[in-house]
Order: sequence, then structure tokens, then C-alpha cells
Amino acid sequence: MNRIISKPNSPENFTIEDIDRIIEMAWEDRTPFDAITFQFGIKEQEVIELMRKEMKSSSFRMWRARVQGRKTKHSKNRNFEDGRFKCSRQKQITHNKISKR
Repeated sequence: MNRIISKPNSPENFTIEDIDRIIEMAWEDRTPFDAITFQFGIKEQEVIELMRKEMKSSSFRMWRARVQGRKTKHSKNRNFEDGRFKCSRQKQITHNKISKR
């Protein structure tokens, strides 16, 4: 008897909310594919296939063109420290300044 058993983290088993979140994370510039893999258990190629299936073709092409050359979508190519990104022009806060009125 041949039965097809799907993987627990396959796109067929995702809820609508999961798919929406994956698409949102894929669109974000600073969210690497590794974060999507960690949270949802799908690889970069599966994210691409999901995006192709769920989006209009013109939106998918725009996303692919945008993501293809972006270093920040791949953790090993990121040139800033682990953790949250902080712009070099962001002010340094030395102590907590609370306005008192």
C-alpha cells in the first residue's frame, strides 16, 4: 500500500496565518531565510516555491528581483553582528532620560 505522508513542516500543513507570516518575513529586508527555517522548518527553496504559489506573478517577480542580490537575506553574508541591526548613525544612549513634567 502506497501512502503519501507529508512532512510535519511542509507548506501543505501550514495555516493561513502561518503562510501570511512566512510571506511577511520573506518580504522583510532584514529577516534572513535562516529565521524562517528556524521558525517554520522550511528551506529557502521551499519559501521561494510558497511565494510563487501564493503571490501574483508580477509581485513574485518583483520580490525575487529584490531578494536575489540582498546580502541581509542570508545570515552567513550579513556584515553586522548577531542580534538586532543598529545603524552606525543611531545615537548612543548612555543613561535613561525620562522627561519629567
